[in-house]
Amino acid sequence: MKVENIIFLVIAVLTTFSIALLGVAIGQNSWLIAIIAIVAVFFLMGFGFSLKKKFRERNNA
Repeated sequence: MKVENIIFLVIAVLTTFSIALLGVAIGQNSWLIAIIAIVAVFFLMGFGFSLKKKFRERNNA
């Protein structure tokens, strides 16, 4: 595997974990952890998309 694919795999696993943590936090009525999980999901997904765009632009240039 390329290093780029490993980075995207790690980001995807962390995002999936954050989504699962959101479900657990709602089940436990812990709004603080739920808010942290939501922020983590948005941050990780945004970071993944921006990193993918950066890699795509670097490979096309």
